[in-house]
Amino acid sequence: MGPVTPSLEVAGLAFAYPDGHQALFGVDFSISRGERVALLGPNGAGKTTLVLHLNGIHSGGVGTVRVAGLPVGKKHMAEIRRKVGIVFQDPDDQLFMPTVREDVAFGPAAAGLKGPELEERVDRALQQVGMAEFKNRPPHHLSFGQRRRVAVATVLAMEPEILVLDEPSSNLDPASRRELADILRSLDVTVLMVTHDLPYALELCPRSLILSEGTIVADGKTAELLSDDELMRAHRLELPFGYDPRSAAAALGGP
Repeated sequence: MGPVTPSLEVAGLAFAYPDGHQALFGVDFSISRGERVALLGPNGAGKTTLVLHLNGIHSGGVGTVRVAGLPVGKKHMAEIRRKVGIVFQDPDDQLFMPTVREDVAFGPAAAGLKGPELEERVDRALQQVGMAEFKNRPPHHLSFGQRRRVAVATVLAMEPEILVLDEPSSNLDPASRRELADILRSLDVTVLMVTHDLPYALELCPRSLILSEGTIVADGKTAELLSDDELMRAHRLELPFGYDPRSAAAALGGP
């Protein structure tokens, strides 16, 4: 067996918007198959810009992005978009069909799946997020937390190589937040989680990247980065009042 191709490789990625604002200045990192990694950083650090490069929504910058060994570019775009599943912050950006089933079936059906194979794909994705019994419900009748889980299912139905989650815990009550954490831990897929919710990052992602002013300024064990007061202060990352990442990591069975 040769080395396993990383799920994601970003090398020398730099990008400026048409108005001249430079958002990324040479970003480099690699994520292995099955890793769960958090992307942390203050507002305006370039996190969204970076995510939109992963499936070619943004292009025209310098540097390369490879997903499962395929360069992100026009040639492989359809395949890249299947491999990179982005779950946006607002589930209503992703749910637009009359029923949950139709929303989850939309991507695979567009990719040519039909009949029993399509139903099986839909059922499996809904099962993975604990929403199987809501299959025939209209999404707008669901709670916010349930809609977010269905949004995750719409992406899982494409069987992606990497699941990218933008602020997955935002607007969730504590129970929904925990349910989503349990789901994300149970998935056999590479996860990149963009989040301001540092305790959630520690709970779910053994490794974190800190993006600040368009460059990766730290890449390491989440518990170690969050415990580095100087690093946190320098990049405007704030832990909740009274939260101790060291004891939280110990409680999670970490170092």
